[in-house]
Amino acid sequence: MPRQVRQKSERGIYHVLLRGINGHTVFEDEEDHVKYLLGVKECKEKSGFKLMADYIMGNYLR
Repeated sequence: MPRQVRQKSERGIYHVLLRGINGHTVFEDEEDHVKYLLGVKECKEKSGFKLMADYIMGNYLR
């Protein structure tokens, strides 16, 4: 079954979460973190969204 359409926030504030499937690691090493952050930076520059906070941590829910 496909995911339902995401509802737009009236305030335009979203909590975005990236998590590995079945507890798998998303970021293997520091290089993966850097690539991810560079991708976020590139998207931010293109779209102009405001990033209020960012935090990278291991997959703690195993």
